[in-house]
Amino acid sequence: MEQGTRRFRLLVFDWDGTVVDSTVPIVRAVQAAYRDLGLVPPDEKATRYIIGLKLDTAFFSLSPDLPEKTIEELLDRYRYHYWQSDAEIPLFGGISALLEKLDGEDYFLAVATGKSRKGLDRMLRQNGLMQRFHATRCADESFSKPHPEMLLYLMDRLGVTPEQTLMIGDTTHDILMAKNARSQALAVSYGAHDEDSLQQSQPLDVVGSVSALDTWLTMHG
Repeated sequence: MEQGTRRFRLLVFDWDGTVVDSTVPIVRAVQAAYRDLGLVPPDEKATRYIIGLKLDTAFFSLSPDLPEKTIEELLDRYRYHYWQSDAEIPLFGGISALLEKLDGEDYFLAVATGKSRKGLDRMLRQNGLMQRFHATRCADESFSKPHPEMLLYLMDRLGVTPEQTLMIGDTTHDILMAKNARSQALAVSYGAHDEDSLQQSQPLDVVGSVSALDTWLTMHG
């Protein structure tokens, strides 16, 4: 699609569950953290739901009755377990080529993630994507999703309007963040949240694979 007729100028990608296949390692690390403290771990569905939130927000959401000191201990144990597998977490097949293609088509590309700055930068370096994105925003620099601050920052940084911005993510938190920022959202169903939940949050569409994402952007982007 020619730039003059392009609907979107800025494509903002979530990271976990959208760019990298990290849902299972995150679930395992959360559950292991609870076991380390002798606590009953949350089930997989509940754990998948909090993926994408700022880390402390996620644990408070899972266990609102736990004291703050215990939440801090859970965070430490989670980081320990997650970092054991961090270097082995792969990109989704085809996502690197898609990002290269979109970059070549002169989109602005950005990341809005629940990861920390340290964690995102480490994964960008590991996967050779440090120069692929024009701007990134992390949870320790902003309010947690679905607050719109991450998107508002990225739009301001790149001089793009909400109407020109598309958030691409695998959770309802991503979709609601886009709505709160008055931008649009496209959901991918190959990550943390199931398709029914994503549909209920009313994105523009839901796609089930990276190749389907590529096709959608070619047709509608």
